[in-house]
Amino acid sequence: MMTPVWQEEILEDLSAAKHAWNEVRKLPAARKNKFLKTAAHELEKNQAAILTANRQDLEAARKENLNSAMLDRLTLNSARIQAMAGGVRVVAGLADPVGRLQETWKRPNGLKISKVSVPIGVILIIYESRPNVTVECAALCFKSGNAAILRGGRESFHTNQALMQVLKQALKKEKLPEAAMTLVSTTDREAVDFLLKRDGDIHLVIPRGGETLIRKVVELSRIPVIKHYQGICHVYVDRKANFKKAEAIVFNAKVQRPGVCNAMETLLVHEKAAAKFLPVIGRKLQEAGCEIRADKSAWRHLKSVPGVRRAVPEDFGHEFLEKILAVKVVPGLQAAMDHIQTYGSAHTDAIVTEDKRAAQTFKDEVDSSSVMVNASTRFADGFEYGFGAEIGISTDKIHARGPMGLEGLTSYKYIVEGKGQIRV
Repeated sequence: MMTPVWQEEILEDLSAAKHAWNEVRKLPAARKNKFLKTAAHELEKNQAAILTANRQDLEAARKENLNSAMLDRLTLNSARIQAMAGGVRVVAGLADPVGRLQETWKRPNGLKISKVSVPIGVILIIYESRPNVTVECAALCFKSGNAAILRGGRESFHTNQALMQVLKQALKKEKLPEAAMTLVSTTDREAVDFLLKRDGDIHLVIPRGGETLIRKVVELSRIPVIKHYQGICHVYVDRKANFKKAEAIVFNAKVQRPGVCNAMETLLVHEKAAAKFLPVIGRKLQEAGCEIRADKSAWRHLKSVPGVRRAVPEDFGHEFLEKILAVKVVPGLQAAMDHIQTYGSAHTDAIVTEDKRAAQTFKDEVDSSSVMVNASTRFADGFEYGFGAEIGISTDKIHARGPMGLEGLTSYKYIVEGKGQIRV
């Protein structure tokens, strides 16, 4: 049986990436930052070519009847390209995470021990539809001294190629190894299976996409994986909430961009707030085209709002990724936290309240990677946290959690300095 051409190309890319990493990991911060600024400029300069490639992908996606959430993720425009370039510049302005002294101490025998951050190595990122991931991940990996192997979805193939061409132009201008960031050149799904077995060449895998993709990666990978399966995010409106704040937060969390993982999927409302709050927010959501699925108690306050449906059990704990919202009335804070514990995905959950004690309890007891108080779940994002961009959002508890920026792309080593000590 003949070896596929793409397999030979991948092996060459992996070998080149390992060599490139050996150079990139030793680069001083100033050199890395100069490249990132050049890359941002090149993105802006080549905007027309990027948008042409994106239109090609969008046309194909519409013919394949991709849903509105996928189309939104795939779409680029001038503002989004400017945001990409801006994110790269922010990364350039961040402190270099490599070589950072995390802590140091001296032992009674005179040994000095230091814990120092180091790059991880060659990182494989597997993602769907969102071409901005190509730029965000490449920039973050480079700044943190890692080499990136990027495998985007076939629906964004032409856009990703255009973006990678721009990034490689910037590497070439700065006389840096072009293999520091590589886009897998085939859309063959078997290529993913092949890559996930290359534990001798790849040090970490980060999948970004739907639950099906992430579960497949976890099942097949011989390489450590950082992941989140779902973004089942909740907003709880407490009985002591400021209703104007609550209305703005709930509306933003659901409607501003419903197809992303930090959008709210379930609204929980204290029973003593429901009569006043639900009819108002219900009408506002309905006017924005949001379908509301209400439990029995919520239904009593929402039945006058056109189009409201009765919820079924499966609506809770479901990631809709579109303008659909499950709504439940709860007897109090503990019931809200119990619901989140049962149905949430440990991504992002929020409370709206003016009660400091309730807010503190929520912060202490809700075990999610991001816990919000009087703020939209949509802020659970690397850029919004000041990371410049994010490599992904992890709901794991080991190594990295929540929006992953530069620090999450480093490991550490111990440096032990002595004066001739020997162990006895």
